[in-house]
Amino acid sequence: MNIFNTYLQYINETILILLEDNNIVLENDNLLEKIVVEVPKDKKFGDLSTNAALVLSSTFKTKPLDVAKKLKLKFENHHDFCDVSIANPGFINFTLQEDVWQKLLFNLLKIGEWKYEQFGKNNNLNLEFVSANPTGPLHAGHARGAVVGDCLARILKLVGFNVTREYYINDAGNQIDVLIKSVQLRYLEQLSGINANIPENFYPGAYLIRIAKKIKNQYDDTLEKLDYENFFLKVNQLVINEILNLIKKDLLNLGVEMDIFSSEKSIIEKGFLDKVLNILKDNKLIYEGILEKPKGKADLDEWEPRPQLLFKSSLFGDDSDRALKKSDGSWTYFANDMAYHLYKIEKTKGNLINILGADHLGYLKRIESAVKALSSNKIKLVNKVCAIVHLMNDDKKIKMSKRSGNFIMLSDLINDLGKDVIRFIMLTRKNEQVLEFDFKKALAQNKDNPVFYVHYAYARCKSIVKNSNIFDQKFSFEEIKMLKDNNELSLIKLISQWPRVVELSAKHMEPHRICYYLIELASEFHSLWNKGKVDENLKFIHVDDISITKSKLALINSIMLTIKSGLNILSINPMEEM
Repeated sequence: MNIFNTYLQYINETILILLEDNNIVLENDNLLEKIVVEVPKDKKFGDLSTNAALVLSSTFKTKPLDVAKKLKLKFENHHDFCDVSIANPGFINFTLQEDVWQKLLFNLLKIGEWKYEQFGKNNNLNLEFVSANPTGPLHAGHARGAVVGDCLARILKLVGFNVTREYYINDAGNQIDVLIKSVQLRYLEQLSGINANIPENFYPGAYLIRIAKKIKNQYDDTLEKLDYENFFLKVNQLVINEILNLIKKDLLNLGVEMDIFSSEKSIIEKGFLDKVLNILKDNKLIYEGILEKPKGKADLDEWEPRPQLLFKSSLFGDDSDRALKKSDGSWTYFANDMAYHLYKIEKTKGNLINILGADHLGYLKRIESAVKALSSNKIKLVNKVCAIVHLMNDDKKIKMSKRSGNFIMLSDLINDLGKDVIRFIMLTRKNEQVLEFDFKKALAQNKDNPVFYVHYAYARCKSIVKNSNIFDQKFSFEEIKMLKDNNELSLIKLISQWPRVVELSAKHMEPHRICYYLIELASEFHSLWNKGKVDENLKFIHVDDISITKSKLALINSIMLTIKSGLNILSINPMEEM
């Protein structure tokens, strides 16, 4: 149902005929993949535009404008085009016949749902996102990666990919030691009844008090005399499970689904670190050496001015080689991460996607190089970074502090705003752009709140259908052909872009495109609604003419169907009344 793909196929077929007519051999088979069909930025250039002549000028060994003229002669024979024109430096623009748009609307309503090109069919993808340390419940800052990952998974599934959504549990690092020490302090606090002073590097959250109470109820005072190591062995898994339950509850309330929760500790116990070492040894990709002192602060933690076991990551695009073992024989954080990615490679048998926070920017090249090395360049890893979210209230920034534990928890955000508002607003910027999330705007009942604006469009459409008192919502082509006004045709043209938006969102892994489109569609609809207050012909209900009303209802139904499709991707239920 992607009209752009339909005409792209026709253009490519026409190009092959033109090449044959001119006895020209297409030396590069991938050249046609560079040809696109898109909407011109300026409506005066028509409905569609292609760069075909620009791409083919070197093949024809002539100027793009000359190629465009040859193609134009071919394209003018197509019955769907009422005008074919050329614009510098060689773009070819098309204006389509009215009935092309009317047929598209008719076919959409006849089928009752949008169909998408299944270019992901039979391809496995592993999508890892959130993966916050299991040291506490999720805070508001985690919401963005959670929403981006969940919506991206939904989009990729629509175009045929087999997607596994995965949460990586970092349960083997130093942060777990700090967590259990914090719990032990709270446990002793419960036994003594005296509030303890919480050291600066401990976790201060009140959720640990609840966990400490549970430990006290289960073990009474039998753990009081245990040293830290034995206390750790006794309660470690209980504490992590309790916190994971909090995290899972937060994700569920946000509408985020996970297929797998994978434990770092379990992966290490299964021997994946040794597997990594063996693969690198077999391919002569490790050596003993001394790394230069890194310039960035982030890499200083694991740098040592002495010989270490190093991975030749610079051979795969990294800025330098990377340490796998410290001088004390313990594995580096990066080595553990390599083990995890090998685990994903073996399990997925397909490409990998990581949704990461902005604090991982310096880490991207090394993990991409690791995947290339561990898969012999057969597996592609795509890292998508989510920039920071600034929480605002009436344009004033809300200050938060990791040190003091002063965070707005995700559960509180959901309770105050609801998941739908959070999910939509988190996608109103590209993932790599900083996002300002303003509480006042999120609660507003006006255009400043994009969620309200889209919901209101859908509810208005529902109201029109209800007030029409026409119960037969099946439409003939003759009725749809009555949609001839430029405002109405403009809306149909925008509706026709929907499958392309979904497919581009999948190809570029950019779920924000869905929200951008829904806001634009809602805006165009509201604009037509307001014009109907001034121009009788643009009103949606004509009480004295059922045929005209039904033609308008066909347009309304297609708008509702498209908005609902978009909101479904976002896991948002459309509001039928407001």
